[in-house]
Formats: sequence, C-alpha cells, structure tokens
Amino acid sequence: MEPVKQIRSKTVVMPNVDIDTDQIIPARFLTTTTKVGLGKQLFFDWRYAPDGSDKPEFVLNRPENRGAAILVGGHNFGCGSSREHAPWALLDFGIRVVVSTEIADIFRSNSLKNGLVPVIVDKESHAWLLANPGIEATVDVASATLTAGGKRIPFPIDKFTRYCLLNGVDQLGYLREHEADIARYEAAHA
Repeated sequence: MEPVKQIRSKTVVMPNVDIDTDQIIPARFLTTTTKVGLGKQLFFDWRYAPDGSDKPEFVLNRPENRGAAILVGGHNFGCGSSREHAPWALLDFGIRVVVSTEIADIFRSNSLKNGLVPVIVDKESHAWLLANPGIEATVDVASATLTAGGKRIPFPIDKFTRYCLLNGVDQLGYLREHEADIARYEAAHA
C-alpha cells in the first residue's frame, strides 16, 4: 500500500443512508481475488441501466463529479457483509476517502488495511458537507482533520492506524518492520 498523508479533492455527495457492501459492489462480482478492475462494478446496480449504459442521473456518472476522490456518504456507510472487495472497488474507481457520521466496523477495518481513509465526522459537519457537494476539501492524516470551506473538522484515528497509513503499511507490514526486534526477543526468551 502507498503511504497516505494528504488527499486533496472536490467532494462527491451520495447522501443515501445505510449504503451496504452489496450496493457498493454486488456479490456477483466477487469472483476475483485481485484488486484491479473492480471500479467498473462500483455501485453497478445504481450506475448502469439494464442495457449496460450509464445512468446520467447517477452522481458518479455526472461530468462535474469525475475525478472526485472524497465521497461523502449518508449515515452508516459500508454496513452489510464483510467483503474486502468494497474498499477495493472504491479505490480502483479513484475514491480515496469516505466520509460519514458512522462507518461500519468491518468496512472501516478493510478500508484502512488497503489505504482507503474512512473519516467519521459529527452530525453538524456532515450535514454541512452534504449540503455543499463539489467543495474542495483536504484530508490530512497526520493532523486527523478534514478542511473544507474554511472549516477544520477533526476526525478520530488511533495512533497505530495513523502510523500505518502515513507509512504505507498494514498490520503485517508493521510486524515485518520489527522482525529484528522480534527475533532478538524470541532468542532471549527461548
């Protein structure tokens, strides 16, 4: 995973409540174990008409939202099953940050292990972000803040998670960074 320090982008707003992982990427697309190409299936049932053409009214199909890396979702984003394909699809599409008032625990964990930043904000800030689609925003992992429209919105992130994101490592990568220390400890306590 690449280090994630700061993400600057306009926001795209998807205010739906309880967006679950099957809506993010339907189960019929979970036949792959690679992360590449899943962006095509992101929100498939919402993005495409039965003939496979884009639904022009869907928020991610609108020209003004192309290239947005910060998705402001409704309350309880990423609920449902534990599929890791959901963050993979978002990342493959170009989404780097998901903002909500609540993000499902398993989705949040899977996101962090893959470099997708889940940002939980208070209800007032969330309502403001929903009301201002397309605003330029910056998510700074080191300071754990989202800045937009002159507002500086803090979000919770634990020290270990912040370290992993800033250094581009997951839990296993973190352990591998300390192999020499682990070996010394094991040798001393054998």
